[in-house]
Amino acid sequence: MKSSFLGRIWPNAAAALLVGVFVFPVYWMFSTAFKEAKDIVTDTPMWFPTSPTFQHFKTATEAEGFWTLLRNSLLVTTIAVTLSLLIALFASFALARMRFKGRRGFILAVMIAQMAPWEVMVIAIYLIVRDADMLNSLVPLTIFYMVMVLPFTILTLRGYVAAVPKELEESAMVDGCTRPQAFIKVIFPLLAPGLMATSLFGFVTAWNEFSMILVLNKDLEAQTLPIWLTSFRTTFGDDWGATMAASTIFAIPVLVLFVFLQRKAVSGLTEGAVKG
Repeated sequence: MKSSFLGRIWPNAAAALLVGVFVFPVYWMFSTAFKEAKDIVTDTPMWFPTSPTFQHFKTATEAEGFWTLLRNSLLVTTIAVTLSLLIALFASFALARMRFKGRRGFILAVMIAQMAPWEVMVIAIYLIVRDADMLNSLVPLTIFYMVMVLPFTILTLRGYVAAVPKELEESAMVDGCTRPQAFIKVIFPLLAPGLMATSLFGFVTAWNEFSMILVLNKDLEAQTLPIWLTSFRTTFGDDWGATMAASTIFAIPVLVLFVFLQRKAVSGLTEGAVKG
């Protein structure tokens, strides 16, 4: 009985510790965004805002180019994730259902692409975009973001397609459906958890990406929000209140998306990883 009790205590204690470690920086970011400047730089840490203020949020949203960069981030991220999902749907179906020459090699190539550190390829990507005369454009940025999240999306959705019994698809085809119709009516509805998991991963990856936009797009009109986070500097140092407010604004879309998708996303990641 005692060993059983202790067996329940230490996992819960470890989980509580991990939650504290991961949640505290987020809490500190949010609370600092609402603190007055004098409370941020004080020698004694202020755990709660004594006089909450929205001045830092006003400073952040009134910064040069905020709304343009917000639009660019939403546009690039949404298009990149949508394209990756569309391509991955067909690719995952082909890999899970069809047997063709070079299939194993293709799967291996996708896995290698998933493990590739994209940061070391920034210079090569810059040279490609420069030679194509497409610097300071959102088009190559969207394409490369889509390519970054595509391998993970293909591998995850492949597991879901493989988990759907072939008999369901064959039954639909016997009832008069073509193969595309069977895919849309039978397989596609069962891929919802996988689509949510991969879309969340793709959104976070594209939304947070910094190094590529820093190299490819120098013009303010063609940049995204991660660059905006670095702009809160004054003659006397960093404006930490505005920086934390900007970080809070930057994190809100990801947090909102995660709140709505977290249950399906977690199950989608685990199920897609072990099936197929």
